[in-house]
Amino acid sequence: MTPALAVDAEIPVLNPRIRRMLTDPILPMLVRLAWPNVLIMLAQASTGLIETWWVAHLGTDALAGMALVFPAVMLMQMMAGGAFGGGISSAISRALGGGRNLDADQLATHAVVINVVLGLIFTAIMLLFGSPIYQALGGKGAELEAALIYSNFVFSGMIFVWLMNGLASIVRGTGNMLFPAVVTCLGAVLLVPVSPLLIFGFGPIPAMGIAGGGLALLLYSFGGTVVLGWYILSGRNAVRFGRGPLRWPGFRDIAKLGAISSINSILTNVTIGIATALVAAKSGVEAVAGFGTAARLEYLLIPVIFGIGAPMVALVGTNIGAGQKDRAIRIAFTGAALSFGITEIIGITAAVFPVEWMSLFSEEHGAIDAGVNYLRIVGPVYGFFGLGLSLYFASQGAGKLLWPLGCGVLRLAIAALGGWLALTITGTLAGLYFAMAAALVVYSTLLALAIRSGAWFRHEPQ
Repeated sequence: MTPALAVDAEIPVLNPRIRRMLTDPILPMLVRLAWPNVLIMLAQASTGLIETWWVAHLGTDALAGMALVFPAVMLMQMMAGGAFGGGISSAISRALGGGRNLDADQLATHAVVINVVLGLIFTAIMLLFGSPIYQALGGKGAELEAALIYSNFVFSGMIFVWLMNGLASIVRGTGNMLFPAVVTCLGAVLLVPVSPLLIFGFGPIPAMGIAGGGLALLLYSFGGTVVLGWYILSGRNAVRFGRGPLRWPGFRDIAKLGAISSINSILTNVTIGIATALVAAKSGVEAVAGFGTAARLEYLLIPVIFGIGAPMVALVGTNIGAGQKDRAIRIAFTGAALSFGITEIIGITAAVFPVEWMSLFSEEHGAIDAGVNYLRIVGPVYGFFGLGLSLYFASQGAGKLLWPLGCGVLRLAIAALGGWLALTITGTLAGLYFAMAAALVVYSTLLALAIRSGAWFRHEPQ
């Protein structure tokens, strides 16, 4: 095993922050880097909860419409911040770990180009095909109308969601977790008064309804993009925008990891999307609203895990770039244990107090019952979700994503096919929820065993 503290002479990097990432004791360093990132992601997740709470005052149709759109919005957040964002941080951290600072600068420029293009592509897709997508998820009538209004506002400015997350990933790739945390938290604080102001109106500002919630999220992303862009352009960040010509290897390094990671993010959201469709086929709009609200707690876990996972990407990538493979493995499982503990506590709490959570968003008995049953069955295994997703982030840092992808496909198969079969046999939503819980346990356990057996360092296709 590589010693916990590497010999200084073997470290080719003079940047003090990078040197600490290669030599400091793992758990204290991970906690130190993770807490501002957990804060940033909780703040970012709270923006969705703030929107949900205010939109719930518009009625069940608006809440159900938002539940239809939420998987698509979270997919964008996960792809921009976790998938391609992780690819950006991983590529930059590995370059810095190997002492290739100019390459890191060039990667930052390539990252911005990639995020602009992807933001525009997804804007076009959702504006053109949003209606059939939400109909496929079970949307109809007033709930579909509400979904389209909210979706069109949010996706019209999706480029800023991608840019904000991409710029934050550039900063995080250098090991600086604090500044993106400050930017995001300040934005969330400002969103608290802006969201209801635009939804319900006040004085000369007209009430925009659910559209106001979408506009508030756009303003939040735009402001974050401006501040993070200024920070990098000002020279305060350890990595700047390189001015050399754009080259395919720069795009490939980020896009390869980002594309594979995106498939994993899509699988997570498709799992929830299919479950939403199964609930809609079995029950009515109240059950869809209840399930969507309860499942939002699972989405809330993603930012918490990302708060720990983003430092893991940078730490694992930097150590592998410097040739410290054993230390990278120890970082992965230290972060995984931390993630398991936090998410399991949240899950058990939700299972013990499900009515309290659901009552925050709805007073409809059908919605509350559907959400309570989900939390009581799936909540106790949330720790496995934290374990698996944190190891996925560590795999991003290592640049090895074959096993996370395979385990994600298996989770989808168990949840979707097993859920459909259980729903058919039992005739109750509980069967679907048990299948979703089993899928989480299998997904994370298999991935942990693969990484522990040395899957990162075998020659395998990417």
